[in-house]
Amino acid sequence: MNIRKLLKLLYVQVLIGLVLGITVGHYWPDFGASLKPLGDGFVKLVKMMIAPVVFCTIVSGITSLGDSKDIGKTLLKAMGLFYALTIIALITGLVAVFALQPGAGMHIDPKNLDASVAANFAKQIHIHGFTDFALHIIPNAFFGAFAEGEVLPVLLLAVLCGFGLTRIGAAAKPVLDGIEGLSHMLFAAFGIIMRLAPIGAFGAMAFTVGRYGIKSIGSLGLLIGTFYVACFFFVFIVLGVLCRIHRFKLWQLLRYIREELLVVLGTSSSEPVLPRLLMKLERLGCKKGVVGLVLPTGYSFNLDGTAIYLTLASMFIAQACDIHLSWGQIAAMLGIMLLTSKGAAGVTGSGFVALVATLTVMPELPVAGVALIVGIDRFMSEARALTSTISNAVACIVVSKWENACDHEVLTRELSSNYANTEHELEEGDMQPAPIGRASTAH
Repeated sequence: MNIRKLLKLLYVQVLIGLVLGITVGHYWPDFGASLKPLGDGFVKLVKMMIAPVVFCTIVSGITSLGDSKDIGKTLLKAMGLFYALTIIALITGLVAVFALQPGAGMHIDPKNLDASVAANFAKQIHIHGFTDFALHIIPNAFFGAFAEGEVLPVLLLAVLCGFGLTRIGAAAKPVLDGIEGLSHMLFAAFGIIMRLAPIGAFGAMAFTVGRYGIKSIGSLGLLIGTFYVACFFFVFIVLGVLCRIHRFKLWQLLRYIREELLVVLGTSSSEPVLPRLLMKLERLGCKKGVVGLVLPTGYSFNLDGTAIYLTLASMFIAQACDIHLSWGQIAAMLGIMLLTSKGAAGVTGSGFVALVATLTVMPELPVAGVALIVGIDRFMSEARALTSTISNAVACIVVSKWENACDHEVLTRELSSNYANTEHELEEGDMQPAPIGRASTAH
């Protein structure tokens, strides 16, 4: 492959953007910090497309599945897998922080911590308890769910509309034709937006390095290193074993979605890659209805990167402040985190907000302790988003296999094929959703 063809690949362009962003942020920090709108603008452009893409994908997927019992069974299996992975992620963070002790020896007096940092993030917490979380899923109005741009309310509407369309017979055809046409238009528009990903990654990385500086990593380097070790273990051991059990290779999947992972790395957000992941998982032979249900649900219920971060950051604060928690208190904390790791989904900086939400209901730990890590949180947000994105992609394939909705031959062929072809197939002119019923011959 010559240089010209290589430079046309999106993941190469994003990688160049990341390197340039680090360079600008390091050598011209003030200018780099001023480039934040480039990253924010790209993420906002993508987020405005996510709600209609999720709606169209799920509605057409449900109508292709047909049987409501199959849909309920698929969601139940997905939720079971999500919670199992979340529990393992919480335990992974706990083991890592006990093994490496990143906060030991700091001897911080909680009275000397700046409580205003936590107070600013506490204002973003609108959900308190399971009841509030459940009610938050229900939008105030039909189009209000699209206006807010949150995935779960849109998912609820799409499921209801999908079930409704399956019950009205021939009258559903013009509606489904309209939804299918809208899907093609949305994915074509999204293909155009993704051309801006290198600029968004450049701006976001320049801001991060320019604002916080590479030197800020050094002061709390052991905490950052511990977190990355925990994420690495979860991805390559836990998810790697899950992939092997279901007869596909994690490393091949990572190469297959490398463009998306680089975008996530640059923007510190998994949302910009949701539409492309939907398409790529369908191309792997997973049935459209299963992909449309499982992947968007995982974006709110399978935040494994955040789960690792919560236990690790909480116990780091306890170690730094010389607070010793009993095993009963730790078990209670893990139970709280099962909720808070999902209750803050869709909130900007959700990992840090979830940490504040956890500490507010844990009287043993000082909420002001978040001031210790606020300066380096940005350097851990990339790993949170990457871990959650990879986990959701793996979970989607696994659930598809459980439902006999994944063609294993297609999966093996696509993962083993020339990965450079993937980018070519997703050029904006060909960036279309798979037709309804694709991969219906799954084994």
